[in-house]
Amino acid sequence: MTQQPNHQDQAKPGEGRADYLPPVSTGRISTGRNVPASGPVDGTDTSRIPASERPMPGPAPKEKRVTRAGMVWVSVATALVLLVLLIVFILQNQDYVQVRFLGLEGAVSLGMALFIAAVAGGVLVAIAGAARIIQLRTAAHRRAQAVRTPTVK
Repeated sequence: MTQQPNHQDQAKPGEGRADYLPPVSTGRISTGRNVPASGPVDGTDTSRIPASERPMPGPAPKEKRVTRAGMVWVSVATALVLLVLLIVFILQNQDYVQVRFLGLEGAVSLGMALFIAAVAGGVLVAIAGAARIIQLRTAAHRRAQAVRTPTVK
């Protein structure tokens, strides 16, 4: 004979059943299904599965820390790769070309001429950047002076 379960026989939360787990909140607006936030995406209701049968979550991802040594290492590695590419470029462009600039004239390899032009362009950009930084620091210094010495009327 089969016995019908009695309402008095059913365990209440925290009573009787060791494998009872309360419903898990998803942190979202309810869709009518009780699906935990970390549960399967197929909509399977895992809240009624005993804890011993639930898949264990994987280890929490470790926090990635950026250190100065790591940044220096990446910078040096990048600089070395760029240096190798530069050397390859210069070696592949060994043809001599005639260069004239402000009355000066000479013959230099094409790779070296382009390298010198790139360095000169970088120097000009650095000078312009330094001028702008000095301008911004001067303006910040003036603002700080104005805040420290209030005007008397």
